[in-house]
Amino acid sequence: MKPQNELNNLAKKVLQQEAEAIQGVAAAIDRTPDFAQCVEAILSLRGRVVVTGIGKSAHIAGKMVATLNSTGTPALFMHAADAIHGDLGMIQAGDFVIAISKSGDTPEIKVLVPLLKRKGVPLAALVSNAESYLAVQADYVLHAPVEREACPHNLAPTTSTTAALALGDALAVCLLESRAFSRQDFAHLHPGGTLGKELYLKVGDLSRQNQQPQVSDTALLREIILEISGKRLGATAVLEEGGELIGIITDGDLRRMLTTYEGRLETVRARDILTPSPVTIDVEDFAVEALARMQARNITQLVVTEQGRFNGFIHLHDLLREGLV
Repeated sequence: MKPQNELNNLAKKVLQQEAEAIQGVAAAIDRTPDFAQCVEAILSLRGRVVVTGIGKSAHIAGKMVATLNSTGTPALFMHAADAIHGDLGMIQAGDFVIAISKSGDTPEIKVLVPLLKRKGVPLAALVSNAESYLAVQADYVLHAPVEREACPHNLAPTTSTTAALALGDALAVCLLESRAFSRQDFAHLHPGGTLGKELYLKVGDLSRQNQQPQVSDTALLREIILEISGKRLGATAVLEEGGELIGIITDGDLRRMLTTYEGRLETVRARDILTPSPVTIDVEDFAVEALARMQARNITQLVVTEQGRFNGFIHLHDLLREGLV
């Protein structure tokens, strides 16, 4: 095995080569109107974007499809080899095809391109070689020039796939911006992920799953302890007779009370030991805001309100369970 410093230097060299390649791709955008025209064409689509490739380019195509779908542009992946064995049927009138190929001259691409043109769908070529067969035949050229792979033998697709990946991301983001795709739109497409939860999960979605520990302001110590321990949230709300929230009692309040009221615990009532004006959050607030308030105050639960009335609790464990912490 090579020494650590040699490995570190090699890794940095690879990253530097790939960073320089991406800068070259950025410069190439200014040398042709095709990129902007491609964005405009996709925005006017009636169908989907179909992205195809073979080998490592197929993996990049799959990632591009995932990014397009998650940012508001319907897309499908079609493997170039499978396309000429039946999968070409997935392409419909109104679709737009992006073919990814470093050389633009692979046998599969040369077979596929005439079939695509026969279908009459627009074709964009994401290529390193702008003079290749694919680039010449395409309606749009997305140029990702790469002089050399990071592979020491200049064989394994490394720099070229990074460049294609970055250009695909640039295309997706331009489409996103052009569509005015919002954070809320993103949340609708990512309801199961942590990112989506930050954008759509409300406090009430979590607090409604919890019990609602509460005692009157005249409750004695035994009732308070039973309520806190029975509802398993480490606290209880204290309400006046009319149901108005006036405070909170936590496990910590009980421990501190033992030293203050030593010898006369039987006379202690909720109003004697409550913490007034507790930190609250509304059921319609986002759960991520509840986390921010807990972290800011170094507490583990918040009182939840609805239209100013006590509605329950949200606990740090609720947020942990949802992966927001």
